[in-house]
Amino acid sequence: MSIVFIISAPSGSGKSTLVNRVRKCVPGLEFSISYTTRKPRGHEQNGREYYFITREEFEAMIHNGEFLEYAKVFETDYYGTARRFLEQAERDGNDLLLDIDVQGAAQIKKKIPDAVSIFILPPNRAELEQRLRNRSQDDEAVIQKRLRAGSREIVNYHRYEYIVVNDRLEESVKTLAAILLSERQRRMGGADAAQEALAEKSRLARVRDRLQPILQSFAETAVTGK
Repeated sequence: MSIVFIISAPSGSGKSTLVNRVRKCVPGLEFSISYTTRKPRGHEQNGREYYFITREEFEAMIHNGEFLEYAKVFETDYYGTARRFLEQAERDGNDLLLDIDVQGAAQIKKKIPDAVSIFILPPNRAELEQRLRNRSQDDEAVIQKRLRAGSREIVNYHRYEYIVVNDRLEESVKTLAAILLSERQRRMGGADAAQEALAEKSRLARVRDRLQPILQSFAETAVTGK
């Protein structure tokens, strides 16, 4: 039985970089490429970052029950995870890694209660804004929209089992890999003490105090409107 790993994060938190790095160091891991109705950005390619399809094609897939989860993001474009990726992972004897938003994560947890959920957080709101600007992919209106969406998304952190604060990339990669490997080992009846200890540091119950300044940075911005 494949383990389903859910990874969510506000746009700009470095989630894609983390996922790409961890896929290189954790074997037996398949990655689900999401479908979307939005247009490609920059150097994005169909079948690499996303499968870019029309709204009509997406809605036909919904009608045919082809999605494990789907959602409309920013009230404009659909994003969804095709069921076929889980079926393929199970045939191959691999685990499945899903890079999805909080709406999709809630749908997956309802369908697959033992899925492992991981939330990636930026060090603070200012750092998130800087990362969005450094990408040079979006105009000011879109950046502000993503920041507002990020503020709404992070309040869902308590729904996740693990929280990784992505302030130092190398450490975050090691932590994320440890979470994946320790969960796999635990379900197989084995254990690696070092991996398990590193993963446990990111358990929700163990990081609540560390999260308070991060959450406060978003709350203060919401109050001041800056």
